[in-house]
Amino acid sequence: MSEAVAAVTVELAGPLDVAASVEFLRRNGDDLMDRWDGSRLVRVLTFDGRRVPVSMRPLGDATTPGLSATAAPGQDITVEELRAALAVQFILAGASWDHLLATDPRLAAVAATAPAIRPLGLTDPFYSLVRAITAQQVNLRFATTIRARLAQSFGVRVEVDGSEVYVLEPDTLAGASVAALRRLQLSERKASYLIGVASAVADGRIDQRELAGLETEELVRTMTRLHGVGRWTAEWFAARVFGRPVVVAGDVGLRKGVGRLYGVGMPSEDEVRRLTGHWQDDALIAQQLVLETCTRPVDRVAGD
Repeated sequence: MSEAVAAVTVELAGPLDVAASVEFLRRNGDDLMDRWDGSRLVRVLTFDGRRVPVSMRPLGDATTPGLSATAAPGQDITVEELRAALAVQFILAGASWDHLLATDPRLAAVAATAPAIRPLGLTDPFYSLVRAITAQQVNLRFATTIRARLAQSFGVRVEVDGSEVYVLEPDTLAGASVAALRRLQLSERKASYLIGVASAVADGRIDQRELAGLETEELVRTMTRLHGVGRWTAEWFAARVFGRPVVVAGDVGLRKGVGRLYGVGMPSEDEVRRLTGHWQDDALIAQQLVLETCTRPVDRVAGD
């Protein structure tokens, strides 16, 4: 077996508090595929369809942040690929962020309480869809439990940097039966959704490089043609996998947070889009801050 890729380090642009930004991963439990234990972020990154388990450790502080990472032994990945992947793990603030805060005092006040929280992206379209579908219309802790069961039942356990993570391949899940997924306490509908999207990834109907070339609205429309993928799932997919500045206005937690931020109660989806229209290119950072600071734990999420 090949040796593990030697530790690779990258410097990132601050402000970025890595620990605070990934704490949500264990807030509702541990799904065994995207893991944070307070000192290590262990997750599966995707490189042209290759799923590679990687352990990442924060470096520096929120002003001068960085990451140190090691890939699991026997993986087909180069140091250069790993370093490039580390550089884009988080959505970082651009020049327009300060302008947005200057023009939105309510958002600026929220940002002042958590100035270094930034969104964590997902490199794997398949895992992103599994994460979203399992979270449709259920308690978030239960959704995490379901993903852990999927990982243990259909994934492969891999050790990296003294920890473990499960790799779930789409062709394996595509070959599962609805009955087998039902035994994990998935509904029949969600079981069929998961098998369907796994099949679409496995046979190339969901191609990351092709999707990357689509405009955001076309990307959302394309994804909603898949059975079990509505606008909520498609928008989270566009945001998490491709970093598109999409406000997921149908998300119950975000609706609640935007309502509190702007003092309007519980806004409708259309009202959320109107209230956040000025976020524009900074929508992902603003959205994450609102979810982290303006909401209490939400028992249910909007689904499809």
